[in-house]
Amino acid sequence: MKIRYFATLAVISLLSFGAIAGCSSPNTSQVTSSPSPEVATNPCAAKANPCAAKANPCASKANPCASKANPCASKANPCASKANPCASKTKTVGGPLAQQLQGKPVVVDIYASWCSACKNIAPTLSQLEQQYAGKVEFVVLDVTDKATTDKAVAKAKELGLSDFLAANKAQTGSLTIVDPATGQILAQHRNNTNLADYTTVLDTALKQ
Repeated sequence: MKIRYFATLAVISLLSFGAIAGCSSPNTSQVTSSPSPEVATNPCAAKANPCAAKANPCASKANPCASKANPCASKANPCASKANPCASKTKTVGGPLAQQLQGKPVVVDIYASWCSACKNIAPTLSQLEQQYAGKVEFVVLDVTDKATTDKAVAKAKELGLSDFLAANKAQTGSLTIVDPATGQILAQHRNNTNLADYTTVLDTALKQ
């Protein structure tokens, strides 16, 4: 009886041990892990950029104009060395004026009674004569007709204005400001009624 009892107890112990072992070591073949969506790789990650290895077809092409110098760069201005032909020429009446005109700026009026320009500038001339009375010499060369022209020629010769009258006889209605010491023409205007064009020159000449 005791032997059967121990044998039965041993069988029960073995069965119990087997059940415990089976619970502690589950069948690994039945446990499968599903892939985590977080670790899924980018399907394009392994694909290289098809254009990455392609160089810019224009990168090695130099600018076709880069080495071409400006065709005009070495060409000097053809006028650069040419001086103004009028720059060094000072207009004169032919030389210094007569002694009786020295010391004051001289205004020469080429006049004719039939000249419309002379009538136009008459008020301006009158203002100048009043403003510069005793400071400026005013000379009238009348070329209205042959008789007055002959007198004007004689007067011009006496004052040192012969060459000037010969060159400007047809410029009636003109006022010319002259430096008597040198004969230099400081200003010359025809049919100009702007008073300031004359006073500016006269004031400058009087300060010298």
